[in-house]
Parts: sequence; C-alpha cells; structure tokens
Amino acid sequence: MKATKVSDSAKPPKTASPGEGVTAAERQLAKLCKHSFLSLWSYPSVFRDQGRIDGKGDGKEICDLLVVFENHIFIFSDKDCAFKDTGRLEVDWVRWYKKAILKSAEQVFGAERWLRKFPTNLFLDRQCSLPFPITLPEPAEAIFHRIVVAHDGARQCRDIFGGSGSLMIRSTLIGDTHLTHPFTIGNIDPARGFVHVFDDTTLNIVMSTLDTITDFTAYITKKERLLTGKRIILADGEEELLALYLGNLNQAGEHDFVIKGDYDLVHLAEGSWTHFANSPERRAQVEHNRISYAWDGLIEKFLFHAMTGTQYLSSDQPLSEQEEMYRWMARESRTMRRIRALSLRDVLERSLRSGSAWDARVLKSTSQGDPYYVILCVRRPPNVSDEEYRQKRFRLLSDYCHVTKLKWPDAKDVIGIATESGDEARRSEDLIYLRAVDWNKAAQAEAKEAQARLGILKRIKMGRGRECEYPADHNGQLRSDTQQSRNSQCFCGSGKRFKSCHGKELFLKNTKRKDVRRPKNRRRP
Repeated sequence: MKATKVSDSAKPPKTASPGEGVTAAERQLAKLCKHSFLSLWSYPSVFRDQGRIDGKGDGKEICDLLVVFENHIFIFSDKDCAFKDTGRLEVDWVRWYKKAILKSAEQVFGAERWLRKFPTNLFLDRQCSLPFPITLPEPAEAIFHRIVVAHDGARQCRDIFGGSGSLMIRSTLIGDTHLTHPFTIGNIDPARGFVHVFDDTTLNIVMSTLDTITDFTAYITKKERLLTGKRIILADGEEELLALYLGNLNQAGEHDFVIKGDYDLVHLAEGSWTHFANSPERRAQVEHNRISYAWDGLIEKFLFHAMTGTQYLSSDQPLSEQEEMYRWMARESRTMRRIRALSLRDVLERSLRSGSAWDARVLKSTSQGDPYYVILCVRRPPNVSDEEYRQKRFRLLSDYCHVTKLKWPDAKDVIGIATESGDEARRSEDLIYLRAVDWNKAAQAEAKEAQARLGILKRIKMGRGRECEYPADHNGQLRSDTQQSRNSQCFCGSGKRFKSCHGKELFLKNTKRKDVRRPKNRRRP
C-alpha cells in the first residue's frame, strides 16, 4: 500500500517547481498546459546536458514545454514570429511558414530523438542540476505527440479571408507542398511522424475545451488517425474538426470522428464549431462542469505538498514513486471529475446533517481498469489534538480501503480520500493508494478484523446516480434523472447499450460534407 498525507504547514520547498516560460506566448502556453495537465506532469523549458564539459557550461533547451503522463510524451514547440505583409502573399507565407512552423517542427523532431536515445538526461534548469522528476517510459513503449504552436498567422489569415483566422487543414498536403498553399496545414514530414499545428485561435479553443490529459490525448490521437487515413479531409479550421469530434460517439461510446458514408473526400465547412459552442447542450455542459474543477484543485493541493516536501507524515517515498497514486486521479476525464466532485460534495453535506462520527461512500469502478474510490468525512472531536485526530482518521481511511477490497474482490486499485466533516473552518486531506493486486491472506485477515471491529461496509445502500455529459436537450431543457442511462439497454429493443445505439449521435449530425464548395470569405484548402 502506498500512502501520503497532506499538511497545511509551509515548510521550505525541497524540490524545484516548473518554470513559466520566457516569452509572453510561452507563458500563456505554460498556463494552459498546467491547467489541463496539472503541475506534476507539465514542464516548460526542459534542458539536456549536451555540450557541457566536466560539469561546466549551460545545457541546451530541448523544447518549450514537455508533458509526460504514463506512456504519453507531448513535445511542444512555441514560436511567436511576426507575419510580415509585403503585399506578396505567396512570399510572406513561405517566410512565415519556415520560421514559425517548419523550424518548430525541427525542434520537436530533435527533442524526440534525444528523448528516445537519452531518456534520463533531462533537467529542469539550464545548469542541469535538477533532474526531470518523472520517469520517462521505455522508448519502445513511448507514444510521442508532436505539437507546434505558431503565432500571428491567424491574424493575417483573418485579415485576408475573414472568419476565425484559424489555419485550414488539408490532409493531402505533404512536406514542401505547404509552401504553395497559404494558411493551410497537412502532414509536415510523414517520415518522422505527424505534427499537430495550433495557432492563436485554435490553441485556446482546443485546450480550454479538452482540459484534461485524458480528453486531450483522445482527441489528438484520433485526429492523427483521421488525417493520415485514406479519406481526403478538408477543414476550414481545427475548431471544425473539434466540433465533429465532440458531436459524435463511436460504437464504444467514445467521442470520435464519425463520418457515415463511403466518401473519398470530406469537407468540414466553417460554422459547425460556432453552432456547437452556442448550443444549449454545450452551455449546460460548461455550467455543470464548474464543480468538476474542485477535483482538479484537490489534486493540485496534494501535488503541492508532494513537490515541496510538506506532506503530513508521508511515506517518505520519492516523488517518482508517489506519482502513480496522483496519476489515478488525474486520469479522470472532465465528465468523470464532475461525477467525483459531486460525490465528494454529497458526502460533505451528508456529514454536516447526520452528526455521525464519520460518513463514507465507496465509488465503484466505472469500467475495467479504473480504481475504486473511498470518500471519508470524519468529525473532529472536541479536546483532541490535531495530531491525534489525523492519526485516527488516517487509520480509519486505511481500514476502509482494505474492507473495500474485501467487499469487492475485483478491485485492483483503491484510492482513499479523507477530510473533516461538514463545513469545518480548517480543512485538511489525506490520500491513500491501496495497490490491491498485491492482496494476500494476511491482508484479507486484517480487513476482516477491521470490518468486525468497526462495523464498516456491512450494510450497504446502493445508489445509481446519473450524470449526462451534455445535461440539456435540443430545446435547452435540463435532462432529468429519468433520462435513459448511457450504459443501460436502449429503449428501442435493439439489445445494444443506449450510448452505442440511439445515444450514439448527439446533435451535430450534418457536419460531414461531401462537396468541396468554397465557403464565403474563406479560401478553400
């Protein structure tokens, strides 16, 4: 079992925190990535020790920002290059493309080569004295995502063609053919891997909409598959791809680029994203997602104390070993974080009303491979020291996690979160990770003894909460609790789950286009 406690103390930091970038554009990128990927997995200005002699000299910056999460490695290169207007668009585009996009792509490819060859020679500072805190996956298992952020092109594109100004997409553009197609992006260098290109418009749209590691990874993975497939894909901007993705579900119930019909060419015209962003479904989703950021805040609070060495009675594991339990919480999608945060709020509110010594809830795994969660609120008795209270609460949380495994033998990973009951003025949190695959007879016996001694999880009241990703119908009315569950059998009698049948398509049913007519105010890719 791996465990940690979080304290409210403020000891001097023991580890370095990530930088914030050098330029204004890099600082904005760092801010967006920290929001989406959280502080433990997102690092601006990472360095390599190449070129240093006998431990002297500065290292070289490997990329503008690096994200490492499980076996996924995201390499960001950010270039803020002015798009000069000389009146010769073809010349201006070539110059800007080479500086803002092609040069960034070269940096990304170079960073990938280094990471594959020297995955341990990575540092947070220019002097190469602070090692990168996350262990990189083995090169054979690593999945690289190459991302270029090119600034100022959207402004010029908007001035010339109107619309959002986002770079257009044409999947058949390869290599140097980009030079003759202004403001259009395809596959920069297929031999070295697909590169995603975001601009001033789409960087904020994509990263503020898909603002968890899980949601972002799923999108760019499926986007790469779409743009390197057999179909010719034309899109009037990255945001139009995003609208198609978010408006459709595949047979597994996941967001995907669902295109019905045997078309050789699909054109996504401008307007789908605007329709999606202004829809009642999306507005309701944004409103209901507000509570989900409490889950982000909880993760960041744990991470702050782990990264600054201010944990309360920690297990003294190095950060690289503790990372696994925080990763479970960070792996949750935005909708799942909403559900987790709602459960935490419900237990807190119940503990305020009940007056019991403690209140708890077990959140069962939603799908194979997901963890079980134990949420525990413990009332602070009068005339009890903080240390004694925290010790007892921690032991109770540990017992709950073990009894959860006893009650549900299929639980392979159990995350326990404990805090004070009700609306205590002072609030602290404990976090426990039980790696239940290591379960043995001794642990089984201890769990049975704890259940008998405390009487926990003997009489369980099962609940079936429902939470829709888009909690409003086409008319803007909030969906009720009687709505068809996504995982229940569809009402039509097909025998399929609702999410794979009549719940598969949400509302963007007409985003696929077979024609390639030129949209108003925009140049066709």
